[in-house]
Amino acid sequence: MDWTALGVSLRLAALTSLLLVPLGIWCGRWLATARFCGKGVCEALIALPLVLPPTVLGFYLLQQFGRDAPLGSAWAALTGSGLNFTFTGILLASLIANLPFAIQPIQRAFEHVPVHLREAAWCSGLSPWQTLWRIELPLVWPGILSATALTFAHTLGEFGVILLVGGAIDGETRTLSIAIYDRVQAFDEQGAATMSALLLAISLATLGLVYGLAGRRRWARG
Repeated sequence: MDWTALGVSLRLAALTSLLLVPLGIWCGRWLATARFCGKGVCEALIALPLVLPPTVLGFYLLQQFGRDAPLGSAWAALTGSGLNFTFTGILLASLIANLPFAIQPIQRAFEHVPVHLREAAWCSGLSPWQTLWRIELPLVWPGILSATALTFAHTLGEFGVILLVGGAIDGETRTLSIAIYDRVQAFDEQGAATMSALLLAISLATLGLVYGLAGRRRWARG
């Protein structure tokens, strides 16, 4: 087991989930309740990482993170360092690649909140923030938990985007999925099998959690 790579993967997955889930709550609620021209385009852009090959997304991010690109040069001017081949770079890439996993489950959960509950809360004198905190969030917590689990698990297994943007710098950008690839290239099948089994177990546990929550919600509605 490559414990250093596992540590990088866990840190990346934890930070990605921590940063994306609050954004998912805000964006998911907005998409679930708002009606505006171009909403379909916004949803399509959020879902794009689901169908775009990771290497393609990684290639475009690699270009935009470069010092010659506006984003890369602005970051270099602010911090004095680049984004490519750094932990900050793969974190930013992970945030973009995991947008649909963080937003869509929460959006679907907010879409199932009856409109009359919000209206009743407002008529009772609750502010929009109080309505969100005291009425809506307790109802959509399964969606939030699903989004957190999916984001965490997908980040752990991400390969193409991370490899292109971060390379394989030990202790910095070399994640567990990249370590598995390296072990296969070195014909260390036992090492690759051990790390692959860990990612498989995490994936199965995540899917069990997500589908278990979905089944519980269907049972509750029935």
